[in-house]
Amino acid sequence: MRISLLFILLFLYNFIGAQNGPLANQSGTRLTPTELSIPASPVFDMMGVTPSQVSRTSDIKDFKVDWSFKSWSLSPNISLESQPIWEIKYNRRDIKNYQKASPLMRKLASANLSAGTVLDENGDRRIGMALKINLYKEKDPLLERGYYEDIEKNITKERKALEEELKISRKELDTIKNMLLKPEIRQTIQSLEMELLSLNSKRTQLINERAVILNGEFWNSGWLDLGLGSIKSYITETNGDLNRLRLNRSTAKGLWINAGKGIGKTLLLSGLARVHLYDEEVQFALEDENFEPLDTNAIASNSLYTLGVNLRYGNPYFSFFAEVIYEKRSLKTPLDAVKEVFITPDNFQIIANSVDWTVVHPYRFNFGGDWRMSKNVLLNYSMQTIFDENARLKTFLPVVAIACLMR
Repeated sequence: MRISLLFILLFLYNFIGAQNGPLANQSGTRLTPTELSIPASPVFDMMGVTPSQVSRTSDIKDFKVDWSFKSWSLSPNISLESQPIWEIKYNRRDIKNYQKASPLMRKLASANLSAGTVLDENGDRRIGMALKINLYKEKDPLLERGYYEDIEKNITKERKALEEELKISRKELDTIKNMLLKPEIRQTIQSLEMELLSLNSKRTQLINERAVILNGEFWNSGWLDLGLGSIKSYITETNGDLNRLRLNRSTAKGLWINAGKGIGKTLLLSGLARVHLYDEEVQFALEDENFEPLDTNAIASNSLYTLGVNLRYGNPYFSFFAEVIYEKRSLKTPLDAVKEVFITPDNFQIIANSVDWTVVHPYRFNFGGDWRMSKNVLLNYSMQTIFDENARLKTFLPVVAIACLMR
């Protein structure tokens, strides 16, 4: 029921925003042809709760909210993100300030800060923050200097002509002595005022037509992004209160590189290299020479390395993808972790089959797609499969995420 209500609200939001194009935003006379795509939240990328684990580039210039859920019961899995340097320094009526900025400042303006929380399948509350910055962009729509200039010049010229004509008509209305001609002049003034009011709409429509062409040409342009973040996972009480940290890969610091390159007009090949640094809590048992057991635990520093390749087919408004993910820990087995941090007392030995820690399966294969419902709303979906080291299927899970630009 809640999912149905959410989709109804999204379609209403989509309908309200449908009059605006995919790359342009009208706020007075502000021109912001900002994004070629709506990427997933960086903190959700790090948490691994997005439909596609290999994300697309972070090139938005607006506040955004993401929802991610894996069942018909909508969990409060929400991420908020913004671009603070862009908002403070470059989000202006005129984009010339951004176009004249140095390459370093334009990179800093792409810095995307996000904070989010999810309730995972164990009932743990995961809270995190992440920062993602664009290091290379093959095509930046904001740097297309000549793409909209003729529209701006023509609209400005038309506005000045209408304002001058309106000024003459108002002056004529105040000075004319023939009362019978005043209704006709008032009608002319009203018509001119309506034309002036419609100029913004006309301008937006012309920009949208150009933006559609730009988006269609460059939706799969290449990029290189760098991301870093930190996530903490808390064991929660039944009432939702946070209890203590869960020490496994769910509580980690992360660093990753994400890159992509278009192939023709319909294909996008992208890749991911990521490392999670975290503490692993290992529970195990010792046994002395008299077979007396002793339960204990240890905390080992561990690393999780992730590599992924994604192939996407489509266009600016919908696409389909397939991706392969490989994961590997630096401490491969729980016994490796125990021996790394625990010196066995004299006359004791580790009971191997009693050692317990979080299992990491090395292989994932995900397939799905996305649908850009409007310039503001993107629906992502996928089927995620997880295989163990013997290529046996362990998990088959549907995942859906919705991203909304706050315009």
